[in-house]
Amino acid sequence: MPKKNEPTERLCAVSRNVYPVDCLIRFVLGPEDQVVPDLKRNLPGRGVWLLASRSVVESAVKDRRKVFGRGFKGEAQVEAGLADQVDNLLETAALNALSIVRKAGELVTGFTKVEAALKREPLEGLIHAADAAPDGIRKLSAVAAARNETANELQTVRLFDSTQMDLALGRSNVIHAALLAGPASRNFLSRVRELEMFRSNSALEMTSNADSAVAQD
Repeated sequence: MPKKNEPTERLCAVSRNVYPVDCLIRFVLGPEDQVVPDLKRNLPGRGVWLLASRSVVESAVKDRRKVFGRGFKGEAQVEAGLADQVDNLLETAALNALSIVRKAGELVTGFTKVEAALKREPLEGLIHAADAAPDGIRKLSAVAAARNETANELQTVRLFDSTQMDLALGRSNVIHAALLAGPASRNFLSRVRELEMFRSNSALEMTSNADSAVAQD
């Protein structure tokens, strides 16, 4: 979220269109004029903003002189793997948020405990390891479907393998987890959406659809 009195919209240096800051990633220059992502939007110095999309970041890298040179008004060193760097930072932020969910007591792990939570607990979502067996996912999905949710369906996360989940949670062999209702769980899901948006280029699709709707009005 933008800080108080800060602009809520910025110009994407690739498309030259204005978007909400929540759909953008800020970049700044490091000590050696290296372009670095500023995901928290709090690093000092001039910022260049790009739509939070892998394809947009890759386009900026290819046209680095025009995008970053113009944006920073001078020489800027840009790594070819800048999009991968952003991806890694977003993934790390999501896994760190998952660790906080555990510390906040808003996480249940293990097939049996997750199944029980689905039957009686208010939940924010489910997590399945990327390498989870299809049968286990199918069974828990059936229990989730039987909840008869009147609001939005439970968000299901399958971005991380069991090794990543083990490290984030300080446990071994974590395959299934349930996110209990609470602020830490909601924050984790927000970080997950940012990562998914970046990888799927859905921010680009959303803004394109919005532009089309305006054009039709």
